Amino acid sequence: MMEHFDTLFLDRDGVINRLLPGDYVKRWDEFRFLDGALEAFPLLGRCFRRIVVVTNQRGVGRGVMSRSDLDDIHGRMLRSITECGGRIDRIYSCTDTDEESPRRKPRPGMAFEAREDFPDIVFARSVMAGDSPSDMLFGENIGAATVRIGDDPQADFASLYDLARWCLAHPEATSFEKK
Repeated sequence: MMEHFDTLFLDRDGVINRLLPGDYVKRWDEFRFLDGALEAFPLLGRCFRRIVVVTNQRGVGRGVMSRSDLDDIHGRMLRSITECGGRIDRIYSCTDTDEESPRRKPRPGMAFEAREDFPDIVFARSVMAGDSPSDMLFGENIGAATVRIGDDPQADFASLYDLARWCLAHPEATSFEKK
């Protein structure tokens, strides 16, 4: 199957792995993939030319965890996804504590970094999948379609796997339309 969307921008906590309300995932032993997330990545790879994670990780900036802790979590996450036949092309993390940082979602700095690394990214044919209003605003700020993942009434899809199944069921789509 040919990819019919450009880039999938993904939030991490609450989309790929379990969110720890009021806390940060600080070590690998605290990281838990959400149901269906690992199974979703091989399917998403058939639909999207690029898959990038854009994640605010203020815990590093606050000293709650180290950059090496974050790198370890991301390295193990990537290995698990690869072992299941999926892929993530790049992870962009904003560890800044300043709410006004141009890299911190909802500001578009991490998307611009991704486009510097992958100049062929077309924001207008991309999708931002996240679980928060900040993620939706990030998508809007770059002109991408937005998809809310979660179990709340405002969510478009209950899981990343449900999004992947929708994408595969609509191979004719050239833009993203919510279910």
